[in-house]
Amino acid sequence: MDSPDFKKILEVAKKQIFVAAKRGNIEFLKILIREYPDLIFHVDNNRYSIFHIAVKYRYVDIFILIHDIGSVKDFIVPYKDNEGNNILHLAVKLAPLDRLHSVSGVALQMQRELMWFEEVKKLMNPLDVEAEDRDGNSGDSKVENGQDGKTLRAFFSQEHQKLKEEGEKWMKDTANYCMVVAALIITVVFAAALAVPGGTNDETGTPHFLKKVSFKIFMVSDAMSLVLSTYSTGSFLSILTSRYAEEDFLESLPRKLPVGLGTLLLSIAAMMVVFCAAIFILFKDGLVWIPILVAAIGSLPVIFFIIQHVWLLIDV
Repeated sequence: MDSPDFKKILEVAKKQIFVAAKRGNIEFLKILIREYPDLIFHVDNNRYSIFHIAVKYRYVDIFILIHDIGSVKDFIVPYKDNEGNNILHLAVKLAPLDRLHSVSGVALQMQRELMWFEEVKKLMNPLDVEAEDRDGNSGDSKVENGQDGKTLRAFFSQEHQKLKEEGEKWMKDTANYCMVVAALIITVVFAAALAVPGGTNDETGTPHFLKKVSFKIFMVSDAMSLVLSTYSTGSFLSILTSRYAEEDFLESLPRKLPVGLGTLLLSIAAMMVVFCAAIFILFKDGLVWIPILVAAIGSLPVIFFIIQHVWLLIDV
């Protein structure tokens, strides 16, 4: 184990492990750590371990890898860099732009930053978390220029102030646009419920096609679309009236957004079913291919809209 060849290989491995950590190459790191477990204790020129690098560059897989090793992480977490800063200082700073933009939506980026801060804070000694930062911070961020006596939580707020403001604007714009769509759906499906396809009996007011399956589908889908779009409007309205404190970005706002988006997409899908059912009701005699073709063409814009917005719902 003390041969020159082994030492040479170990030196190369020490360099490669930090390169892999900065690039987020989790598979390569697993191989290196499996072959040379002691590498997780090594630090680079800034005295950062790969655990510190995972926090700095927001690599979840690497963070989980070291975290799940067990009590070993308790020896790595207290490491301090050349400026005397600990691992929580890296979570306080704003993530690199390329890593920040790996999440779509500014509000979701703010949520991710808060989640990183909270998770790293759980690993720290409570006294270190609440301690005042009197030594300054390394790096080129605004954190290092803060005044003495500020807690790390205060520095987090200072560092992420612009991101928080942009997240608030993004959240409000998204809620406004989606609420307009939901309101239009409410208007359309409400009008469709009053204007029954095929008309009604002049004497009894009973719809002519009451017993047709397509008519029953029409009415049920119309009611579902109306209820879902109304619920979606309420969800987006609650987003617009939120106080937008930092902690709201962690759970409250991200919880309301998928509810509003999900019910909106479902109401659009239900509205599409209403349209298709109405077409089949009107073309009651022969020429089945005509309502099928019209329904298919009319459904395309709705399908495209759902596809474009479902990815945002998945990200949330």
